[in-house]
This record gives sequence, C-alpha cells and structure tokens, in this order.
Amino acid sequence: MTQVRPTPGASASLWERDEELAAVGRALDALCSDESSSGSLLVLRGEAGLGKTALLAETRRIAEARGCTVWSARGSETLSSVPFNVVRQLLQPALLSLMPEEAREYLGDWYDIAGPALGITEPGERQADPQGVCDGLVAAVRRLARRDWPLVLLVDDAHWADQETLRWLAAFAERLDEQSVLVMVARRPGEAGDGARHLDAVAAAGSSVATLSALTPQATAGLTRATLGPHADAPFCREVWAVTGGNPYETVELLAKVQDSEYEPTEAAAGELRALNRAARGGGLVARLETLGIEATRFAWAAAILGTGISVDLVADLATMSLDEAVRCAELLRTARILTESDAGGGRPDDGELQFVHPLIATAVYNSIPDALRTAMHGIAARVVTDNGHGAAVAARHLLEVHPDDDEELVEQLREAAREHLAVGAPDAARRCLERALLEPPLPDVHPRVLHELGCATLLTAPATTIDHLQTALAMPGLVGDERVDAVCRLSQALLHNDQLEEAVRTVEAEAARHPAGPAKLRLQAVQFMWEGIHAGEATSPGRSARLAELARTCTGRDNPERALLILRGFDAMARGENAEEVAELCDRALVNGRLAPGLGWTDPEWGIELPMMLASAYAYTDRLDRAEALYNEALRAYESAGWRGGHLALAHAYVGLGLRRRGRLREAEASLRKSLALAERVGRRLPLHWSATCNLVDTLLARGHVDQAWEIAEQYGFAPPYPSTIVLPDPRSVRGRLLLAVGRTKDGVNELEAAEKAAAVRGHHNPVLVPWAVDLARVLASEDPARAARLATEVRRQSERLGTDTAIGEALRCAAALETGQRAVRLAEQAVAYLEASPCQYEHAAARVEYGIAARSSAELRRGIALAQTCGADGLVLQAETALAAGVV
Repeated sequence: MTQVRPTPGASASLWERDEELAAVGRALDALCSDESSSGSLLVLRGEAGLGKTALLAETRRIAEARGCTVWSARGSETLSSVPFNVVRQLLQPALLSLMPEEAREYLGDWYDIAGPALGITEPGERQADPQGVCDGLVAAVRRLARRDWPLVLLVDDAHWADQETLRWLAAFAERLDEQSVLVMVARRPGEAGDGARHLDAVAAAGSSVATLSALTPQATAGLTRATLGPHADAPFCREVWAVTGGNPYETVELLAKVQDSEYEPTEAAAGELRALNRAARGGGLVARLETLGIEATRFAWAAAILGTGISVDLVADLATMSLDEAVRCAELLRTARILTESDAGGGRPDDGELQFVHPLIATAVYNSIPDALRTAMHGIAARVVTDNGHGAAVAARHLLEVHPDDDEELVEQLREAAREHLAVGAPDAARRCLERALLEPPLPDVHPRVLHELGCATLLTAPATTIDHLQTALAMPGLVGDERVDAVCRLSQALLHNDQLEEAVRTVEAEAARHPAGPAKLRLQAVQFMWEGIHAGEATSPGRSARLAELARTCTGRDNPERALLILRGFDAMARGENAEEVAELCDRALVNGRLAPGLGWTDPEWGIELPMMLASAYAYTDRLDRAEALYNEALRAYESAGWRGGHLALAHAYVGLGLRRRGRLREAEASLRKSLALAERVGRRLPLHWSATCNLVDTLLARGHVDQAWEIAEQYGFAPPYPSTIVLPDPRSVRGRLLLAVGRTKDGVNELEAAEKAAAVRGHHNPVLVPWAVDLARVLASEDPARAARLATEVRRQSERLGTDTAIGEALRCAAALETGQRAVRLAEQAVAYLEASPCQYEHAAARVEYGIAARSSAELRRGIALAQTCGADGLVLQAETALAAGVV
C-alpha cells in the first residue's frame, strides 16, 4: 500500500515514493553488509519534475548517514557536447584530493590512459583509443571503490550526459559484478538522442528500474496541507492537483508562490492558482526573473551560458559587470530560488560557486536569451574561459554556437580543440569541432587540411563519411607531398573498412601512377599490394604475385616502403607455399637489428597493423614460431600499454592465441582467444577481427577435442558462410569443414572442404599448413573415393616438400599413413613422428605419436603420445590413446 506521507525529514518531493526508497534501503543494506558483494544499479525513469533529483538527494542523505562515500554528477542540456563532462564530475574530485603519486598508484597502468580524460594529467602525443579510455575509467572506479567502500555513485539527468560518459556508464553497468558499489541513475524517457542505446544498456543491466508517476490527488492534498497548514480546504487542494497535474516539482513551486503571495488556502483563492503556476515556470519564470532587474537577468543569462563552473567572477567577466554588482545579483537570484549554492558534497569538479536550483530553470533561462545575444555571449564565453586558463577543448563548446564569419582564428581554435579531444579519446567531439570549422569556412589553403583531419578523426567510427571528406580534400588544391600521400592511404583504409576493397586498390594505384620513382611511389605501391594481399579473391589484380616478386627483388630494406614490400612479398610467398627458407630471408631483411623499424611498429599510424601482422604470420606458417610469438606478444604489450582496448587489442589476443595454438599450448591458446572474442564482440560482428577470434577459437577447441564447445561457439558467433572479403588465418573454410566432419555432418563437411579447395586455387594459396583442406578431405574420402584421396595425399606431400618445413612434411606423412594399412602405414607414421618431433608444433607431434602407437601396436608410443597430449591440453587425443590402450589393441 502506497503511503501518502513521506518519511520524517524527507523532501516534500518524496511523497508517494516509499517503494523507491525501500529499494534504495535494500541496495544499501547489501552494499554495506559485505565488501566483496556484487554491485547494484538502480534506474529512475520519469518526466521532468517528478522527483528524480529529490530521490537522489534523499539517497545521498541516507547513504551518508550510514557511513557511505557518495559521489554525484548531473548531465546538462547545454553541456551534452562536452566529452567526459559527467564522469569527470564523478571521479575528478576524489582523484584531485590525492597526491599525484597516490593517484598514479591507485590507477596503476590506467593512469596515463584514463587520466587525460579525467583532466588529472596531460595527454600523450598519440591519439587515444576510445575503448581503452572507457576501460580505464571502469578500472579507475573499481580501484577507487575498494579504497572508498562503501561507495555510492549518483548520476542525475543521464539523458543529457555526454556520449563518452554514457559509453563508460554502459560498460561499467555490464561489469558491476566485479565491484562492490551502488549506482543510481536518473533519466527522462525518450530524451537521450544518440545516447539512447547506451542508456538502454544501462537499464538492461539494472537490478531495479522504477518509473515515477505523478502524485495522486490524495498525496497532493497531503502535501498542500503539510506546506500551507491543515486548514487548506478540499476544493483548494483539488485545484492544486488539477493545475499541476500532480507534478511534485510544480506542486512545490506553486505552493511556495502561494506562501509568497500570502493567499489563504481556501476555495475562494483557488482561482488564482493557474496564474501563479504560470509565473512559477516557463515564460512566467522568465517574467519573474525580469522583475529582479536587468543586471540580475544578465547575471542569470551569463550563468546559463557557462552551464558549469559558475563562479561569480567568471559571470561578472562574461556579463561585463563589476564584481560587487555580480555578488549582489547572485544573492538576488538565490533569494528568488533561481540559483543556489553549489553542492560541495556533490563532487563538482570545477570551481563553481553556484548552480541552478533545477535543470528546468536552467533550460528556461538559457532559452530566454535572445538568439543573437546568446550567440554573441557564447563567443565572449570562449574568450573568458580561455583567459582563465582553460584550453581550446573547453572553449570549443562555446565556439560551436558562434555563427560562421570567415574567422581564421576560430578555425585554428577548433582544429586545436579537435586535437585535444582526440588526445583524450573523444573522436566524436573532435568531429564536431572540425565540421564546425568547415562552416566558417577555412581559408582555401587550409580547407583541404581540415577535411584531411576530419577524415582521420572519423576513420574508425564512420568510414563512409571519411571517404567523402578525403575525396573532397584530394580534389582541392593544397594537399601536396607526404601530406597528400598520407590522405590517399587514409582514404584507401576507409574504403577497405567500408567493404570497398577494389576501389581502395584503384585509388592507391591511380595515385602511384602520378608519382615518379621514389619513396612516395613505393609507399603507394606497397599499400596497393597490401590491400590486394589481404583480399580473399584474386580478381582485383591478376599477376599480382609476379609483379610483387619483381618489385621486391630490388629492395634491400633501406627505408620503410622497401621494408613494407619485403614483408608483403614474404607473406605472399608463404601463402603460396614457396620455400620457407626464402620466405624467412625476405622477412628478416625487413627488420632492423631483428626488430620492427621505427614507423612500422604496432602503434605507428602511417602503415597500420596489417604489415606487422603479415610479417609475424609469415614466420608462424614457416615454422619460425619463436619470431612469430615475439612479434605477437610485442603487439599485445604495445596495445595494452598504449590503452588500445578495441579492435587492435582483440587482434593481438587472437594472434597470440594463434601462436600458442601453433606451438601446441592449447589451454593458453583457448584463454587468449576467448579474451580476443570478448573484445571483438564489443567492436562488432562480421568484421575481420571477429572472424579471426572465432576461427582460431574453433580450431583450438577442435584440437583439444572439445567438439561440442567448438560447435556452440560457431553457432553463437556466426562462424558460417558468407565469409569475409579479407583473408583470415587460418583458412576459415578449412576450419569449418573440419568442424562439420567432427559433428557428423560429413556431406556438408566435404562440400565445405571442396569450397576451400576452389578458393585456395583462385588465390594461389598452396601452403598446406595455412590452408589445410586437403589433409582432412583426403582422410574423409579414404573409403568412399580412395583414388581421389590418394591423389590429394600425393599433392599435399609435393606442396609440403616445396615449402620444406618439418610441420608441413610431417602432416603430409600423417595424412599418407592414414590412407595406408599394415607395415606401410607404420613406416609412414614413424616418419611423420620423426619430422614432427623436430617441429615446434607439439600438438601435431602428439597426434603423430598416438597414431603411430596405434598403427605399430606400441603401448610405449601411446604413453609418450598421452604425455605429450596432456602437456598440450589435447583431451581428445588423450582419450583416443587411452581408449586404444584399454581396448587391448597393443
């Protein structure tokens, strides 16, 4: 039964909110009872004025009375474009209260990643990864929550929070089971705009979602009598409810106006309520503001323009009034319940002394400013905040509101603001600044550079938009030399990400034709070969391998374009199954003292991730696993230390897993690949990085003998045709064919392996370890079509000897042995063991041992196989060998 009166001491806006307060009480009980308990999330939904803010304030009061630490923040309609604004309000005060060395100790490796976004340290030179910054902010709260337990986080007006905060809040909500903290979020329904999906994710993770409703007539009458006295008669109370619709905020404001007007709460005065209500909000509030005088109005306008950091001296500067006059106006506005003292306990991150009593008042005051004056005041505000020591990024919020006026200085300020936003991991904010700079517009020689910068800012988030910007920039005069080449390469990357690979190739090919021989031309040619090299089809450029081999033949590795061509040639030669020694020699020439050259590293933007991945994979599939693993692990360390937590880190984990799978360390491979898949899921499905994680995990689970798990992963994550247009290692068709055979879908498995055969033939990929379709197809056809199986085994043997690695030859011998019987099978199996024992691939060695033990009826070989299989984590092999021993075949 809903109570009419609130609990003693509670705000008037808390009438009929006992159920919500009970939920708060239960959440606080759980939080305070056990420091290791999981976190909880309460979401309040309600239209403006229904008491969300009052409930948060009451939660603070109750929590602090119970010894909790409470941090709070509020979104703002006029500040939603300021990146990290709300999360800074939450976390910055706690971190600034620490000594710098203490903050660094608490945040650990995340200090340099999340610190710039929180405004507690300067950003680095490199563009920050938004996903890494988001993860860093999650980690920051987790670590601070352990220090400040029991911790309560309150977020008001989340529908007006900035995108970066909402992204963090959604990620944090998903991981609440990892931290003991209570989060309470208040929002209006249907007002989140671009942040709606993040707020929906927050609501989905919530342990309680309450939708607030208006007060009933009974509660409104109770509130009226509690405020005005028990003598308020029933007709007057009914009219209060009719006028306000039971909105708690409007009811409280209306009753305050009744008190100010000294009306008696009787039926005779009920007719005055509608006029009083109009004066308490909207246009009436503005009229009330004007009665305070022009100076107070100017002060309120200036405060609304600033939005945050509302200090009397800043407002005085913006409103062009003396400090004494500003102090007087501030007091007038406090008395009129328009402004109030800033909540010191609310964790405000700025030096503001004042804030608006309610967001509705702030919005009404801001909207009351005449359009032209509002625009001019934003321009002045940009100068004021800059003069007071704030950077271009802070001023940019105001510059975005200024009318275009061919202002060269404003363009440069916005470009600088965009660089600052990118440095802290806010590419959307950078995009807004650069798009506004284009409207100014920039000078002709600057215009293409702004377009280039805009294209770089949107490359990972909006490739189609990036394409338009860069194509326009390249069509204008102004981009020359290395800057133009870089823009062309960026354009080709955007085309690739937008699934326009053939256009990407044509773009760099056409640009290369415009350049004379030299580093620029070589770079463009290398990029062209790179995009062709990762394409899953050959139709883009017939004869590519021959042309690449001819171009690389003259390269000595003296600069990065030559090194890139050597890597591309080495990868192509590996995939085509050419001699492994020659492949390794090509790859070695691309290194400088055995390491990636400066400019070709994992985090260097000029060439991207593709080249070093190709280099490492060329080593991995030519039995140079030490070199491959060193490169994969270097990638992982580089991305983790740089805070790159998106697609780059997902790929790094996938390739570390690939290296471990090739090595035969299957348990560790599975763990790394599951991390990769979790990261890839956050970036998006059907992307090459998602395919890499899924394909390698399925392959590893099959090697472990965990067929059911492999099938579950394939079904859950869409590991099925259609396949991506870019190469995935190992070949996904071959892996899926093996999976289908393992689950008993033999016909489908054969069809998939035959499709892999055709795709490999089109591409010219004949490395039998990279594209292992023939081995599995030969085995399954052994009884149905032994002649074809024998031809396949013979071809695999020929390709393996051409490649020349112990792994390839050993696997070919294993295949041949599986097609034979008697002593010939034993001899071939024994030879396979000899080769694979010298190979770095221990799973294949273990499999060969088991198969040899069965063929030779040798318990000693089976036990050796079991020991190796157990070391690898190949449970299926262990079971196979133990079954053979138990069956007495030895």
